[in-house]
Amino acid sequence: MTLLEDLVVRVRAKAKATSTTLPPVASADEVASAEETLGFTLPPLLARLYRDVANGGWGPDYQLLPLVGTGRTAVGEYRSERSASAGDATPYWPAGVLPILDWGCAMYAAVDCRSETAAVLLFEPNAIDDDGAHAWFVDEESLAGWLETWLADKGWYREEAGEDDDVKEPTPWEAAAARIAE
Repeated sequence: MTLLEDLVVRVRAKAKATSTTLPPVASADEVASAEETLGFTLPPLLARLYRDVANGGWGPDYQLLPLVGTGRTAVGEYRSERSASAGDATPYWPAGVLPILDWGCAMYAAVDCRSETAAVLLFEPNAIDDDGAHAWFVDEESLAGWLETWLADKGWYREEAGEDDDVKEPTPWEAAAARIAE
Protein backbone atom coordinates (compact mmCIF):
# COMPACT_ATOMS: atom_id res chain seq x y z
CA MET A 1 0.00 0.00 0.00
CA THR A 2 1.37 3.42 -0.93
CA LEU A 3 1.48 6.36 1.48
CA LEU A 4 -1.36 8.00 -0.47
CA GLU A 5 -3.51 4.87 -0.30
CA ASP A 6 -2.83 4.55 3.43
CA LEU A 7 -3.82 8.19 3.99
CA VAL A 8 -7.09 7.76 2.06
CA VAL A 9 -7.90 4.61 4.09
CA ARG A 10 -7.28 6.46 7.38
CA VAL A 11 -9.30 9.49 6.25
CA ARG A 12 -12.18 7.23 5.17
CA ALA A 13 -12.13 5.47 8.55
CA LYS A 14 -12.22 8.75 10.51
CA ALA A 15 -14.88 10.18 8.19
CA LYS A 16 -17.10 7.16 8.84
CA ALA A 17 -16.42 7.32 12.58
CA THR A 18 -17.13 11.05 12.94
CA SER A 19 -19.97 11.66 10.46
CA THR A 20 -23.43 10.30 11.09
CA THR A 21 -24.29 10.00 7.41
CA LEU A 22 -21.74 10.38 4.67
CA PRO A 23 -23.01 11.31 1.21
CA PRO A 24 -22.17 8.95 -1.63
CA VAL A 25 -18.83 9.39 -3.35
CA ALA A 26 -18.54 11.50 -6.49
CA SER A 27 -18.17 9.46 -9.65
CA ALA A 28 -15.17 9.81 -11.95
CA ASP A 29 -17.50 11.45 -14.49
CA GLU A 30 -18.72 13.96 -11.87
CA VAL A 31 -15.13 14.85 -10.96
CA ALA A 32 -14.24 15.25 -14.65
CA SER A 33 -17.30 17.44 -15.21
CA ALA A 34 -16.38 19.58 -12.19
CA GLU A 35 -12.86 20.02 -13.55
CA GLU A 36 -14.25 21.05 -16.92
CA THR A 37 -16.53 23.61 -15.27
CA LEU A 38 -13.70 24.94 -13.10
CA GLY A 39 -11.22 25.13 -15.97
CA PHE A 40 -8.49 23.30 -14.04
CA THR A 41 -7.82 19.82 -12.71
CA LEU A 42 -8.07 18.88 -9.08
CA PRO A 43 -4.94 17.69 -7.33
CA PRO A 44 -4.91 13.86 -7.43
CA LEU A 45 -5.38 13.49 -3.67
CA LEU A 46 -8.36 15.85 -3.57
CA ALA A 47 -10.03 14.10 -6.52
CA ARG A 48 -9.43 10.77 -4.85
CA LEU A 49 -11.00 11.95 -1.58
CA TYR A 50 -14.17 12.95 -3.41
CA ARG A 51 -14.20 9.66 -5.36
CA ASP A 52 -13.18 7.28 -2.55
CA VAL A 53 -14.28 8.83 0.78
CA ALA A 54 -17.44 10.86 0.12
CA ASN A 55 -18.71 13.86 -1.81
CA GLY A 56 -18.08 16.16 1.18
CA GLY A 57 -19.72 15.90 4.58
CA TRP A 58 -16.62 14.96 6.57
CA GLY A 59 -13.49 16.64 7.91
CA PRO A 60 -12.59 19.31 10.42
CA ASP A 61 -15.40 21.07 12.25
CA TYR A 62 -17.74 22.32 9.53
CA GLN A 63 -16.86 19.51 7.10
CA LEU A 64 -15.90 19.56 3.44
CA LEU A 65 -18.26 21.04 0.91
CA PRO A 66 -19.56 18.61 -1.69
CA LEU A 67 -17.67 18.94 -4.95
CA VAL A 68 -20.85 18.63 -7.02
CA GLY A 69 -24.58 18.22 -6.49
CA THR A 70 -27.44 20.41 -5.36
CA GLY A 71 -27.07 23.25 -2.88
CA ARG A 72 -23.69 24.68 -1.93
CA THR A 73 -20.77 22.96 -3.62
CA ALA A 74 -17.05 23.65 -3.92
CA VAL A 75 -17.52 24.28 -7.65
CA GLY A 76 -20.37 26.73 -7.04
CA GLU A 77 -18.51 28.57 -4.29
CA TYR A 78 -15.40 28.92 -6.48
CA ARG A 79 -17.40 30.37 -9.35
CA SER A 80 -19.31 32.69 -7.02
CA GLU A 81 -16.20 33.97 -5.23
CA ARG A 82 -14.25 34.48 -8.47
CA SER A 83 -17.16 36.41 -9.96
CA ALA A 84 -17.68 38.57 -6.87
CA SER A 85 -13.96 39.20 -6.60
CA ALA A 86 -13.69 40.29 -10.25
CA GLY A 87 -16.43 42.87 -9.69
CA ASP A 88 -15.05 44.13 -6.38
CA ALA A 89 -12.98 47.31 -6.02
CA THR A 90 -10.49 45.14 -4.12
CA PRO A 91 -10.20 41.78 -5.91
CA TYR A 92 -9.58 38.99 -3.45
CA TRP A 93 -10.10 35.48 -4.91
CA PRO A 94 -7.15 33.84 -6.71
CA ALA A 95 -7.44 31.74 -9.83
CA GLY A 96 -7.18 28.00 -9.26
CA VAL A 97 -7.93 28.12 -5.52
CA LEU A 98 -10.88 25.87 -4.71
CA PRO A 99 -12.82 26.46 -1.49
CA ILE A 100 -13.35 23.09 0.17
CA LEU A 101 -14.61 24.01 3.65
CA ASP A 102 -16.57 26.96 5.02
CA TRP A 103 -15.24 27.82 8.50
CA GLY A 104 -18.09 30.29 9.06
CA CYS A 105 -17.89 34.09 9.18
CA ALA A 106 -17.04 34.01 5.42
CA MET A 107 -13.76 32.17 6.11
CA TYR A 108 -12.75 29.23 3.91
CA ALA A 109 -10.22 26.45 3.78
CA ALA A 110 -9.20 26.26 0.13
CA VAL A 111 -6.84 24.09 -1.91
CA ASP A 112 -4.37 25.67 -4.30
CA CYS A 113 -5.02 23.41 -7.25
CA ARG A 114 -1.96 24.76 -9.06
CA SER A 115 0.38 23.87 -6.23
CA GLU A 116 2.37 20.66 -6.68
CA THR A 117 1.60 19.74 -3.08
CA ALA A 118 -2.01 21.03 -3.10
CA ALA A 119 -1.32 23.60 -0.38
CA VAL A 120 -4.27 24.30 1.89
CA LEU A 121 -4.96 28.00 2.32
CA LEU A 122 -7.05 29.97 4.77
CA PHE A 123 -9.17 32.82 3.45
CA GLU A 124 -9.90 35.35 6.22
CA PRO A 125 -11.88 38.23 4.68
CA ASN A 126 -11.63 40.39 7.82
CA ALA A 127 -7.96 40.92 6.91
CA ILE A 128 -8.85 42.63 3.59
CA ASP A 129 -7.88 46.28 3.53
CA ASP A 130 -6.79 47.93 0.30
CA ASP A 131 -5.28 44.62 -0.84
CA GLY A 132 -7.22 41.36 -1.09
CA ALA A 133 -3.95 39.42 -0.79
CA HIS A 134 -3.85 40.22 2.94
CA ALA A 135 -6.79 37.84 3.43
CA TRP A 136 -4.79 34.75 2.40
CA PHE A 137 -2.75 32.50 4.64
CA VAL A 138 -1.01 29.14 4.26
CA ASP A 139 -2.70 26.73 6.61
CA GLU A 140 -0.60 23.76 5.54
CA GLU A 141 1.96 23.31 2.75
CA SER A 142 0.15 20.21 1.47
CA LEU A 143 -3.30 18.68 1.49
CA ALA A 144 -1.74 15.48 2.82
CA GLY A 145 -0.23 17.42 5.74
CA TRP A 146 -3.56 19.16 6.42
CA LEU A 147 -5.29 15.79 6.54
CA GLU A 148 -2.62 14.38 8.86
CA THR A 149 -3.20 17.35 11.19
CA TRP A 150 -6.94 16.61 11.20
CA LEU A 151 -6.34 12.90 11.78
CA ALA A 152 -4.09 13.75 14.75
CA ASP A 153 -6.56 16.33 16.18
CA LYS A 154 -3.86 19.02 16.13
CA GLY A 155 -5.40 21.82 14.00
CA TRP A 156 -5.45 25.49 14.99
CA TYR A 157 -9.23 25.44 14.58
CA ARG A 158 -9.79 23.17 17.60
CA GLU A 159 -11.34 24.84 20.63
CA GLU A 160 -8.48 23.74 22.89
CA ALA A 161 -5.73 24.55 20.35
CA GLY A 162 -4.55 27.52 22.44
CA GLU A 163 -3.47 25.08 25.14
CA ASP A 164 -1.07 23.23 22.81
CA ASP A 165 2.46 24.51 22.22
CA ASP A 166 2.89 22.59 18.95
CA VAL A 167 -0.11 23.95 17.04
CA LYS A 168 1.01 25.48 13.76
CA GLU A 169 -0.56 28.87 13.01
CA PRO A 170 -1.35 29.92 9.42
CA THR A 171 1.21 32.26 7.82
CA PRO A 172 0.71 34.87 5.03
CA TRP A 173 0.53 33.39 1.51
CA GLU A 174 3.23 35.16 -0.46
CA ALA A 175 1.82 34.26 -3.90
CA ALA A 176 -1.66 35.67 -3.20
CA ALA A 177 -1.29 39.04 -4.93
CA ALA A 178 0.08 37.55 -8.16
CA ARG A 179 -2.60 34.89 -8.30
CA ILE A 180 -5.42 37.36 -7.59
CA ALA A 181 -4.18 39.54 -10.45
CA GLU A 182 -4.65 36.71 -12.98
